[in-house]
Amino acid sequence: MSSAALSLVLMLTATGQVRFERNNPERYRPDRFGSDGYGPIRKDELDYQKDAFQHWWGAELNFKLADLPAEGKVPDFRVPYAGHDYPDRAGGTLVAMNKYDRAFNRSDLASEWERRDISVHRDGREDGLRRGLFGRIIRGRSRVPSWYGHCNGWTAATIRHAEPQRSVVRNGVTFTPADIKGLLAEIYMYSATEHLGGLDEAINPATLHVSLTNWIGLGSHPVGMETALGEVVINFPVYAYKTKINKLSERQHEVQNTITYTVNTPREFDKGPQQSRTIYFHYVLDLNAEGKITGGRYLGDSARIDMLWTPLLPVQGGEKGNERGNPHVNVKEVLAIWRESVSEDIRKQWLNVDPTTEDRILPADEPKPAEATASTEPAAPPAGGAPAPTSATTLTANTPTPAAPAPPATTPAATPATPAAPEAPAGPAPPTVAPSSPAPAGPN
Repeated sequence: MSSAALSLVLMLTATGQVRFERNNPERYRPDRFGSDGYGPIRKDELDYQKDAFQHWWGAELNFKLADLPAEGKVPDFRVPYAGHDYPDRAGGTLVAMNKYDRAFNRSDLASEWERRDISVHRDGREDGLRRGLFGRIIRGRSRVPSWYGHCNGWTAATIRHAEPQRSVVRNGVTFTPADIKGLLAEIYMYSATEHLGGLDEAINPATLHVSLTNWIGLGSHPVGMETALGEVVINFPVYAYKTKINKLSERQHEVQNTITYTVNTPREFDKGPQQSRTIYFHYVLDLNAEGKITGGRYLGDSARIDMLWTPLLPVQGGEKGNERGNPHVNVKEVLAIWRESVSEDIRKQWLNVDPTTEDRILPADEPKPAEATASTEPAAPPAGGAPAPTSATTLTANTPTPAAPAPPATTPAATPATPAAPEAPAGPAPPTVAPSSPAPAGPN
């Protein structure tokens, strides 16, 4: 684990060649730029981000610019792997679902569910008013575009899991590393996420800066990024940023921020090629008298993105927190397959907020449970607030740590609607895991 994490434990570039003289005050006039994503951080967003960070890390979200790292990167072993985004029009995760059915189901339950799901996306549907965390408001009948797929499922999986390294056999069926990645992308497709900023058309640059520097710079924890504005939804995992800061005055600082993210592959590989791109942001941050970030505005040559987010503990499909997920894929079984496919040394270093019991990082003197049992009931909340955090890991005596379970969600349900699942034959129902924040990922 990096020293940055220990200290807290916690191609898109705009091409407009707008040039201003550095000392020309006209350069920083808000009315020179678009209306999206500039000005003070919205109070509802500010309060939510403070509460969420306190909940997951057991520490206050740091807004003081002088305290925030100018650059940050997750450890090399934690860099998200490049995986496939499983477009709906190319069959989604059907290959992995067919193999899962052969190993665990008596018929094609998981694959038939996936086939129905992607068919709804491919053929269009009658829609009312909908809005999801990774969706946009849409009315009337619409045909879902070709970019629909599992990019949010892959992004969530590659943030929470090391790349599978070896094949695993279950009931005579061999799951290759590529198969295991497909299973992971499926269980995270509609599962819960935590929103890290982006309530307006474009995320406020102040929220962007605070989230990146706290989660990656201080916490060494990757985050998800939805890059496209408007209806199109394209997600990638972000693992590094580097800023150059120019002080304009006591209350304003110009920031050039280049972030690095992993990109998806055209198909799934057993060992994905490590490939990444960068995106450039250029903005001015507003500070208060204490030097804390209160707002910001983009400059003309800056990129803009929709939002930042991070995945939470995967919930069994069909259960609260993942109502639209595939109910015929046992989440605990998939995670057990993944654990067998990677080295224990890597898993012991893999810090996640909202970890599973089996994957919780424990101090050396605390024994790991011989058999972890997932609760089917949410933790009782304290009076007047979110569920009380439970420490996920303890690294040092003075180090804040990720906590669980999730705070109440403020984000609406995701789109698109999921078709009714085929009925399962008689037999034991798959175990469920504890419900967490119902902010499921969206269509791509």
